[in-house]
Amino acid sequence: MENGGEKISVYPLNSYEFHPKTKPTRVFMFIYLCGIIALLYHHLTSLIFHSDHLLLSILLLVADLVLSFMWVTSQAFRWCPIRRKVHPENLSKVVSEEDLPLLDVFICTADPYKEPPIEVVNTALSVLAFDHPSHKISVYVSDDGGSQLTLFALMQGAKFAREWLPFCKKHKLSKRCPKVFFNQQHDSDQHTVSQEEFHKMKVLYEEMRTNVEHVMEQGYVHDDMIDNEDERPVFSKWKVNGFTRQNHPTVIQVLMESLKDVDVSGTSLPNFIYLSREKSKHVHHNFKAGALNALIRVSAIMSSAPIVLSLDCDMYCNDPQAPRLALCHLLDPVEGSKIAYVQFPQRYRGINPTDIYNNEVTRPFIINPEGLDGIGTVNYVGTGPFLNRKAFYGGPTQSNMNVFPGFNSDNGSDLLESRKEMSSKLVLEAAKRVADCNYEQGTNWGLTLGFRYGSMVEDYFTGYRMLCEGWRSVFLNPTNPAFLGDFPISLNDSLVQVKRWSVGLIEVAFSKYCPLTFGTKSNSLLMGMAYSHYAFWSVWAIPTIIYGLLPQLCLVHGIYLFPKVSDGWFYLYAYLFSATYVQDLIESYYIYGISFKKWWNEQRMWLIRGATCYSFSFVEFTLNQIGISSAPDFSLTSKVIDNEQQKRYDREIFDFGVESPFFVSLSTFALINLVSFSFGVMKVVFMEGILEEMLVQLFLSGFVLVNCLPIYEAMVLRKDGGRMPTRVTLISLLITLLLCYGARFAIK
Repeated sequence: MENGGEKISVYPLNSYEFHPKTKPTRVFMFIYLCGIIALLYHHLTSLIFHSDHLLLSILLLVADLVLSFMWVTSQAFRWCPIRRKVHPENLSKVVSEEDLPLLDVFICTADPYKEPPIEVVNTALSVLAFDHPSHKISVYVSDDGGSQLTLFALMQGAKFAREWLPFCKKHKLSKRCPKVFFNQQHDSDQHTVSQEEFHKMKVLYEEMRTNVEHVMEQGYVHDDMIDNEDERPVFSKWKVNGFTRQNHPTVIQVLMESLKDVDVSGTSLPNFIYLSREKSKHVHHNFKAGALNALIRVSAIMSSAPIVLSLDCDMYCNDPQAPRLALCHLLDPVEGSKIAYVQFPQRYRGINPTDIYNNEVTRPFIINPEGLDGIGTVNYVGTGPFLNRKAFYGGPTQSNMNVFPGFNSDNGSDLLESRKEMSSKLVLEAAKRVADCNYEQGTNWGLTLGFRYGSMVEDYFTGYRMLCEGWRSVFLNPTNPAFLGDFPISLNDSLVQVKRWSVGLIEVAFSKYCPLTFGTKSNSLLMGMAYSHYAFWSVWAIPTIIYGLLPQLCLVHGIYLFPKVSDGWFYLYAYLFSATYVQDLIESYYIYGISFKKWWNEQRMWLIRGATCYSFSFVEFTLNQIGISSAPDFSLTSKVIDNEQQKRYDREIFDFGVESPFFVSLSTFALINLVSFSFGVMKVVFMEGILEEMLVQLFLSGFVLVNCLPIYEAMVLRKDGGRMPTRVTLISLLITLLLCYGARFAIK
């Protein structure tokens, strides 16, 4: 029972409040929608009665239809936003410490050279040190690269954990990622630790880090680096001929076991398990979704915790209380059984003050989820969700859990009996069987069980399918971020990441699970609208390209597409453009505390993505569908830090230092607008009275030009390693000249 968002209970675990600006926002929606309808009416009447340039008018209509569709679908986020609070101080009054549920943590990595093993170790150590009963925590690291380097690093981490975990709990550290703790300056945590203890622990950490980096430099684990004879046999598997990252048997290694291992204080350690599932060149492995499904099955055999946390390998825990915050929803006596997952936002450490690449993706990751939370359909963003394991096996009314081939085998009762000892032969054999590359054949894994296949954004697709099955989800955004991670510090890496997301999203949009139809039917209209807005992300490219190039090329050749200033329709265009930007600025600045410069960079990146990764993702998806291109490219974003790039990023300087097709497209886009604006200004100066006709097109050219100032600077003025490559500039200049000249014939 609720009263204004407050649960009526002696010890409420959570509460929420409605966004105070919801009613004014709905009024604005109605007014703006009337403006859109008027604009489409103007387009249609112009096409029928006044069109001198039919093709150009049709293209502008298409652009406005896409913009209208994306605006309408985005209103689902603004319809009923809420903000949640949790009351972890009441958790102990509702459930005792011994009755807290088991917790399985999944950490995925795939390439030791793009995702350094020492970073994976830091992430693992930060969650092993959760404020949760140690014997109830099991941390699984999936190594889809099948690398002995990663396994060695995790073994070193397990040894360090014996010292680190009691150290964290003794001093009640708030930051339990070793790298962060030892690198932070003047932190309150360090004031609680004596210099002697601090120095001793740092020496141990540096010794571990040095060992890992030494092995990384060698490229393999030499026998001399193995000081425990029990560890030696597992490394012999890499010495077998034919062992590659794409072709190898299952490797499971129990690094720590709570029933057997204790830390230096004598307290039981959490369970810590390394998994590299079997791979074969002849069996499709389904990328990260396949790795996560293997983890679901293996963990069901070994620990079978009812709560699962999924983390990226570079997303460390920033608040050891995070499990308790999530449990305030998952253990809620009224709503808890209906919740598939509690999603914490993706937050990052080291973002520069104005976030020049919009790496925080503030609107999709922080602002929009509050609106989704109001309708109970928060999207799963891949890292930071605490999930109900039951949600992987069907809807909330499904009674059986962990029912899949291989679990309920003939010796199932023996397996259940011996599960407590996860390093037993029986448990390990069962775990290897469900990690076999052929295990899923003929089953519903990836279809109705586990993480769903069919999209490169397995997180979005899986969360969406769970919600369509009747589950609800919750967004929890505490003041102190629960998790912090790394992010791309070069523009190219940032665009590659968004392109991969966009391809995966549009795969869902054009599947039988399209949110507009399947989502609306299975859940609600608002849910269908919201998830369609994400699924059709790539179509932002259409209005960006049309409005970013077509009016500009027409301006160069003296063709004017928009109403004169004296025409009443001019003010409709002015209203629709300015109102949406002003609303976005007000929401960002006054409600979410985002600075003007940070907001400006966010909308600049929207333009840049429209001209690059959105366009490329749309083309890649189309080519895949007609069979011209190969399978989608699931490329990893490198987490390796380049010092020069880091310096440029910290100084808020854009990095264009690689020859990328993205930059050819972006430079061409910028140059055409520069040419158009220059032509327009000259016409205003030398042709009296023409400004009234060309003001809209001149404004569009100028608006894009202002957004592209860092690009012009990188092409002409800069001499550092982040400047635009000369070859990219020359190719873009040639394409610009061809387009400006060719448009003369195409337009007329």
